Amino acid sequence: MDRVYLDHAATSPMHPDVACKMLPYMTEIFGNPSSIHHYGRQSRHALDEARQSISHSIGAKPTEIIFTSGGTEADNLALIGVALANREKGNHIITTVIEHHAVLHTCEFLEAEGFEVTYLPVDENGLVSIKDIEEALTTETIIVSIMYGNNEVGVVQPIKEIGELIQDHQAVLHTDAVQAFGLIPIQVNELGVDLLSVSGHKINGPKGTGFLYAREGIKITPNLYGGEQERKRRAGTENVAGIIGLAHAVHLSKQNLQERRADYLKFQEIFTGTLNQHKIVFNINGKSVESLPHIINLSFPKTNVESMLVNLDLAGVSASSGSACTAGSIDPSHVLVAMFGRNSDRVKSSIRFSFGLGNTEEQVRKAAEETVKVVKRLTK
Repeated sequence: MDRVYLDHAATSPMHPDVACKMLPYMTEIFGNPSSIHHYGRQSRHALDEARQSISHSIGAKPTEIIFTSGGTEADNLALIGVALANREKGNHIITTVIEHHAVLHTCEFLEAEGFEVTYLPVDENGLVSIKDIEEALTTETIIVSIMYGNNEVGVVQPIKEIGELIQDHQAVLHTDAVQAFGLIPIQVNELGVDLLSVSGHKINGPKGTGFLYAREGIKITPNLYGGEQERKRRAGTENVAGIIGLAHAVHLSKQNLQERRADYLKFQEIFTGTLNQHKIVFNINGKSVESLPHIINLSFPKTNVESMLVNLDLAGVSASSGSACTAGSIDPSHVLVAMFGRNSDRVKSSIRFSFGLGNTEEQVRKAAEETVKVVKRLTK
């Protein structure tokens, strides 16, 4: 069976060029970057070049890049690190109800530590209100954390406008850009963000890699203690091979960004066009506003999400019901609940299809046709 992978928002295959770039750093250039001898200096030089390349891609300084094990650690370091280091300024944090659990669960931890967290609602399009953010701000607010692009429905938040809103406030702006990075041009100074999280495996890089951009001058208490790596902000011997792969994945994502955006939008047209051609009833969740091009979240009335996913998998189509981090959970999508309410049929009948490296128009058309068969069978 020729399988079609349409779950790139969960993880993406590593680009072959990335794997090739990494190989020498697992076999030949293996020194510890903290060592002062030849082998260590080789690794340190490669690490410095990777940091320079990544920082340049977002208009940041190399010293503002902190390498992490991925998006989750970057989110944790941004929120816990800044909250603990700036507690004398206040104890209030603002976020939204549709954040990734790496942010939501971190906020719950901070609440247990005595911080106050405001979880803002979103409308039926999945958008947070600028007015709600403005009204939630207090003299005690120290962090505003709003994700750039949602991982379940793809909705893009007005990060630049939020940055402008709080530019004269003491609060720092953090954005989880794990899904948006590589598909939306990002320049941190234009956006006005102070902290930005990125994960390698979402952009065809290696798993276990990522980075946090932290604007110069922001105080951060480290989450890990040990050596003095990453300018004392993140202890532990750097994953040199992984960082080399991450940097090359970032480079490749910038190289053909517009072409990939166009391809994914075309895939969306093919997919929905095929459904329409066969008179399948469906709704697009969160698509009446700006959205990420590689994610399309569809609800199919009178179907059940578990039955849909099992039948699609049997037909050779890999999709999901939302975040891979909650796979196996019996709880409905917190994103769809926030958008439509817990009793909405969409909460129980929505599937996320997400495109990426290796997908073709032929594959997308096949996946859509298999989806047609499954929906017809389940709604007969």
